[in-house]
Amino acid sequence: MSAVGPPGLDVVDRLISLTKAGDRSDLMQRLAHTRRRLLDPAVRVLVVGEFKQGKSQLVNALVDAPVCPVDDDIATAVPTEVSYSKTPTTTLVHSADDDPGLLDGPDAGHGTVARSTQRVQVPIEDLAGYICEAGNPANRRGLLCAEVGIPRQILADGLVLVDTTGVGGLSSAHTTRTLAALPTADAVLLVSDASQEYSEPEIDFLRQATKLCPNVACVLTKIDLYPQWRRIAELDRVHLTGAKVDADLLPVSSALRLHAMHTGNQRLHEDSGFSALVRYLLGAVTQSDRLSRRSVAHDVFTVTDHLALSLRAELQALGDPETNRTMLAELEAAKSRAERLQRDTSRWQQTLSDGMADLNADIEFDLRDRLRQVIRNGESALEEADPAAIWEQFTEWLDQQLAAATSDNFVWANQRVHWVAQQVAEHFAEDGGELLPELRLGDAPSTLDEVPGLAELTTDKPTLGTKLLTGMRGSYGGVLMFGMLTTLAGMALINPISIAAGLVLGTKTLREDKKSRLKRQQAEAQMLLRRQVDDVIFHVGKECRDRLRQVQRLLRDHFSAVATELQRSLTESLQAAQKAANTEGSAREQRIREISAELEQIEALRRDVRALLSAAGSTPCGTGS
Repeated sequence: MSAVGPPGLDVVDRLISLTKAGDRSDLMQRLAHTRRRLLDPAVRVLVVGEFKQGKSQLVNALVDAPVCPVDDDIATAVPTEVSYSKTPTTTLVHSADDDPGLLDGPDAGHGTVARSTQRVQVPIEDLAGYICEAGNPANRRGLLCAEVGIPRQILADGLVLVDTTGVGGLSSAHTTRTLAALPTADAVLLVSDASQEYSEPEIDFLRQATKLCPNVACVLTKIDLYPQWRRIAELDRVHLTGAKVDADLLPVSSALRLHAMHTGNQRLHEDSGFSALVRYLLGAVTQSDRLSRRSVAHDVFTVTDHLALSLRAELQALGDPETNRTMLAELEAAKSRAERLQRDTSRWQQTLSDGMADLNADIEFDLRDRLRQVIRNGESALEEADPAAIWEQFTEWLDQQLAAATSDNFVWANQRVHWVAQQVAEHFAEDGGELLPELRLGDAPSTLDEVPGLAELTTDKPTLGTKLLTGMRGSYGGVLMFGMLTTLAGMALINPISIAAGLVLGTKTLREDKKSRLKRQQAEAQMLLRRQVDDVIFHVGKECRDRLRQVQRLLRDHFSAVATELQRSLTESLQAAQKAANTEGSAREQRIREISAELEQIEALRRDVRALLSAAGSTPCGTGS
């Protein structure tokens, strides 16, 4: 095994050479993807939480560097990714379609385009002006993220810390953006300070996060500021147990950690609680490395199985010609099964097509059902109150409900996608297991960011003059009517009775006008509510369909490639066995020696992969010959 490069890279490179010699370009694509995965050992840890909970300071304390700006009046507006680099670097990432003029820093215009993104390097001291709410309100510069590289040992093995935005909290549209990134994360840290126990949005987020990323931990920050932090920690554990969330709770103090790092005080470092957090992160790196090795091992075993199949068939035909007829019949049957897998009428393609069609319909129904309930609850609330008086609170409530509904819909869609993929994979079980490709429902920003905000309610509050005119209009009829009646009794048109009647009818008219105005405002508010929900259905529904189509194409291409690999291997095995039947004399012996040497190379690769798994403490998978 080579000491250069990540573990397993030498095995993959040797297998690539062997595959090239065998002229198997179809298997080369798989190995090229395996090699890229090995060379990018990043372990992404998302640091998420409500606004002003100490996320940025936590990242700074972990890496012992002020990479994320922290202040009482600073709020993070752009996610910041902190990774290892031999020299400190700061890079802003935005869409290549955006106007570079938005990046008006000193290095603007020197970025490079990579795929659909553009990267611009800026001085690290200018970073706050780009990623904080004060310098980049509502992310008007259109940045996707900021990338910071620093030379720190904790990051050297591929750990990447992602400081997410906290503006609006977990119950806002930012939730769906974070949830969309969770399937690509190796671990998640939910940060909440020790000032109070977990809120309902935090518990809801934890439930959703554990369904998308199995490696979730809770970090209780600022324990140095709140003497009652142990009681808060106990209450948080009770909430986690009640919500059936299996996650560690790690109390920490970022201030103590930074002070301990600067003074070299080991006892203070232990009191900060960061030892447990660092162990957790290193465990996430180890676990990711173990999974990476298992994935590499699966690809190596699969490719070597394909390469060895034709060699063994030819070797058997050369060594025992009497059994050649039986072996050819078995290979013909296996080839027929592979051809059925590849044909458009195969069961797996039908399962995929039907499954995704059903999933599209179910996801759309689920989204509409959740949002219909939001409409019902919103209309009920508006019928019982003055919309103008509660509009600000109602808007906040609606944002939370829409974010919760779309987040739950996203989580359910992600689970159903994996279920469909498993159903498709079962069709390949007869001819060998196959790992599923990485499935993601896209990593685009939340569609809720594209939805226009709830429109302002038209205020129809009458002025004093309007009230006087309305009252006089109602009282005029009363004075005239009762005045005419009292003139029959010899009284004047204007008398106490007609005046009293005018006051009563005027007051009644004012009340009815007030009720009428309230009804109109309630109707307008309910119309704005339905319009807002309709916008959400339009945008979110479109993105859900787009993402599901991406997943369908990914699965289709993946399993089509698997079927093609299998068919080609069996076809070549059949041809090799047929050719071997016509080989005689010294050529037969020479060919047997060549095949034996190639099989020995393949077996050496498989031994190295088993050793790689054993070093990581993993159980070998797919090691059948």
